[in-house]
Amino acid sequence: MGALNNVKVVDLTSMVSGPVAAGMLADQGATVIKVEPLRGEQMRFLGPSQIGTPPTFYSCNRGKQSIAVDLKAEAGKEILWRLIKEADVLIQNFRPGAMARMGFSDEDIRAANDKIIYVSISGFGDSGPYADQRVYDPVIQALSGATDIQSDRQTGKPTMFRVIVADKVASLTAAQAISSALYHRERTGEGQDIKLSMLDAMLSFFWPEAMGGLTFADNEWDPSSVAASMDLVFEAQDGYITAGAISDKEWAGMCRALDREDLIEDERFATARGRGINGDERKRITGEEIAKWPRDEILGRMREHEVPSAPLLKRMELMYNDQILASESISRVEHEGFGEVRQAAPAARFSKTPSEIQGPAPTLGQQTDGILTSLGYSEAERVQLLDQGIVKQ
Repeated sequence: MGALNNVKVVDLTSMVSGPVAAGMLADQGATVIKVEPLRGEQMRFLGPSQIGTPPTFYSCNRGKQSIAVDLKAEAGKEILWRLIKEADVLIQNFRPGAMARMGFSDEDIRAANDKIIYVSISGFGDSGPYADQRVYDPVIQALSGATDIQSDRQTGKPTMFRVIVADKVASLTAAQAISSALYHRERTGEGQDIKLSMLDAMLSFFWPEAMGGLTFADNEWDPSSVAASMDLVFEAQDGYITAGAISDKEWAGMCRALDREDLIEDERFATARGRGINGDERKRITGEEIAKWPRDEILGRMREHEVPSAPLLKRMELMYNDQILASESISRVEHEGFGEVRQAAPAARFSKTPSEIQGPAPTLGQQTDGILTSLGYSEAERVQLLDQGIVKQ
């Protein structure tokens, strides 16, 4: 019984930002009904697939139910209205104004269900020169400063995160906001609208340390001048590691691990401020010393001296890493047709209401008939909707 047991979510979203948010709610026990067009949402067609389901679609939509509906038809709109009237949460990530053009204005949705939590995820919000523009993750990375954060430290060339970080940050923000809105409704009985832009979510995500130079207007400095401090990749004799020392104790431990105790009192590195100012020199020396050691031996010494450190794992190594295995961080479940399916386990571990992956991603329209039945459609009506091409199963 997850924390969101008995919460009903209507998921009108596609691609990643909305589906991952709704998927997190499903892991926490919510019933999530994914409403798709008759051909299926775009993510179903991207990448190699297993029994017609690409891995990215699976990971974004695990544990959900799928109903395929033609929302251009009046009979299809009626199905969605019935879902909305019964829902606790409605999530959509169309461009601003699209829902109203489809016949589902904010006012009409609120009139149909005044207790609903109505979540609208967009790229840029409802106003501004980009508001009506189509958006994918790289566009948000470009506007949020992500490409400056990731820029090459030698050439200054902007580069991008090689993951769809903006979509997933928006997902995490949306899921947290939905939980807060449900809590408010539990206390007051009030539903509400939540508007969330990917750009705002990314700026909020980056601000604490990546935008530090912009925080105090009277003492502004270019944040890129210290961003290189995060490039803590070092090459040992037989592999790569990361190791970092912020406190004096950690710095002393690193020096001892490297057999360079002379560096502990070096005036350039004796204080945290000095280590920051002389960061490039510190990393150069650290890198030269680490290169003298086999990877596992130097990591063992780092752990012995309580220095934060780890090997740089390739993705193909994750499944067999001792820490990941001990933490049961990756779920392995057999599903018919898919074989063994591996997923990141829900990250938040609840003591009373544990989260659990509810099942595989649905095939297109897999639960159409059952959902229509639950909405009060008779067998004859369900057959008619199917014959008319209003729904698909």
